[in-house]
Amino acid sequence: MSDPHHLLIPCAASTADGAQQTLDSLALPHLAALLARLTPDTARAHWGDENSYSSPAEVALAHSLGLPTEDGRIPWAAWHRVQQGLGADSTAWAFITPCQWQVSTNHVTLGDPAQLALDEAASRALLGIVAPWFAEDGITLTYDQPTRWLAQGAPLQGLATASLERVLCRDVRTWMPQGTDKQATRTLQRLFSEMQMLLYTHAFNDERSSQGLPTVNSFWVHGAGQLPSPPAATAAPHIDASLQTPALGEDWRAWAAAWQALDAGPLAQLRQQAEQGRPVRLTLCGDRGVQSFHTAPRSLLQKIQSLLSPQRLKDVREKL
Repeated sequence: MSDPHHLLIPCAASTADGAQQTLDSLALPHLAALLARLTPDTARAHWGDENSYSSPAEVALAHSLGLPTEDGRIPWAAWHRVQQGLGADSTAWAFITPCQWQVSTNHVTLGDPAQLALDEAASRALLGIVAPWFAEDGITLTYDQPTRWLAQGAPLQGLATASLERVLCRDVRTWMPQGTDKQATRTLQRLFSEMQMLLYTHAFNDERSSQGLPTVNSFWVHGAGQLPSPPAATAAPHIDASLQTPALGEDWRAWAAAWQALDAGPLAQLRQQAEQGRPVRLTLCGDRGVQSFHTAPRSLLQKIQSLLSPQRLKDVREKL
């Protein structure tokens, strides 16, 4: 269940020059008015850098859900199992996503798994091919979704992983999984190599190529961690991810259009709720940090300072 009075926006800012230039010329009247009315919540602020394993949006969501927020070790797979009614346990879980690594001279880029057009039948067939190799290293794979399997096993213990959103369309070498156990890290590195060799000439990919479909040549592990006991039940924020795809693709014209739609829609609605006296919260997430704002009692001086500060919106986005 999501909280309609808490809006969380990933990719609200970017360190890319194109994003900064776009924001400088972008009018967002409802966001500006909302920020003038709300109070910064310093307890929910989070600062990192653009190369951290966990994106600021992940950290903000995990904080709202009562999950651990250590970088790269937010137990998303274990939490997913709890949400599916499978219960919490002390086992290390992770997601495994079949994907395509695009190798060039200077980069190894992770392509969008959604573009692989994997359906359930193809995903299960691929799972049957690779699962025995993982099992030899103590990792059990089970089907969850066409582009996501569940993994369980000791090598996932203490593993720091980056989410797909962090790595998508970027060089994977910056965010390769790292474990507290060096042997576990080496096991995963070997599995990456083995899967590339296995799938390179496999009939599974030959058939896909003959059908004009993209080949699968690797995988990505993410959401690893343990969740011995479920967190207290809380309402998750409402996440509007409409900025994410254009931001990751650095399509700043589409990003600007998505921002304007956000401002005219969800942000205008949140502003209306705030003006009606309802408690609301806005969480903005960029590449480097999180800033959260909420309705809270303020002094008259604070209200006047907010209204007289046209720089406030610019200050917020520059920090993200």
